[in-house]
Amino acid sequence: MQKLIIFIWILFTPVLSISQELKCAVQVLSSQIQSSDKRVFQTLKNAIYEFMNNRKWTNDVFDDEERIDCSVLLNITNWDRASDFSGTIQIQMRRTIYNSSYDSKLINLVDKHFHFNYLEYDPLEFSEGAYITNLTSILAFYAYIIIGLDYDSYSPLGGTPYIQKAQNIVNNAMGSEEIGWKSFGVKKNRYYLADNLLNQMYRPLRNCYYSYHRLGLDKMSEDVNASRAVITQGLLSLEEIHQKQQGSYLLQIFFDTKGDEIVNIYKQANDAEKTQIIRLLSKIDPGHTTKYVKIKK
Repeated sequence: MQKLIIFIWILFTPVLSISQELKCAVQVLSSQIQSSDKRVFQTLKNAIYEFMNNRKWTNDVFDDEERIDCSVLLNITNWDRASDFSGTIQIQMRRTIYNSSYDSKLINLVDKHFHFNYLEYDPLEFSEGAYITNLTSILAFYAYIIIGLDYDSYSPLGGTPYIQKAQNIVNNAMGSEEIGWKSFGVKKNRYYLADNLLNQMYRPLRNCYYSYHRLGLDKMSEDVNASRAVITQGLLSLEEIHQKQQGSYLLQIFFDTKGDEIVNIYKQANDAEKTQIIRLLSKIDPGHTTKYVKIKK
């Protein structure tokens, strides 16, 4: 009788989803490496895939369809035929827009300060409390940045706990020799990415991620004009950052990622909206002015 009760309890007790947060595609390019044996790059790819996709990064429960769609692309340009690698790593993430089949990119950046040591088949070890290897610190850093920006897009400043985790990784890694973690010299690196995201001055950008996506794109199927107006207000708020910090790394990342999408959003706007947004974007993102003028075509 006792066994029957236990069986019935197991049968009807809801099973909690323990799906990991990330659905991360991984590529490792090695076309610039002259070697007849490139097995290590496939092994590295598999190890990174397992590291990103099979680790629990938060305490939240994710259904499989809720996992964050992202990718990492390693372009290895130097390898000493042993354990020393260097090149670049590109990070992308996408967010599905409600009531549509459209995925909006939230981040698309290339980190040029990418150097690490890896021995084939060695486990990729990581600890939140200590710097173990440069490779796992970089991967974990971007995992938390991805999660943080995703959460920001669903609730105001919702990603703060995860961006703080990314900053903790920076703090743990600052004792290493890698310039991607340093607070001096290079102004566009992992240190400044985390630091700026938590800086009060960049609060308008964090809030823009929410208004642009949750109050803007997610509502497009209900009212295109009202949703676009919300997006406009979010973009207008970014002028405050530009006035204080021209050439901002965060604004560069944002517009490198969203530029083409913004053009498509405003192509159907009225002439007054088009004029307003072109004037704004040409001021705060002058590097993409030739792209923004296409809004009027």
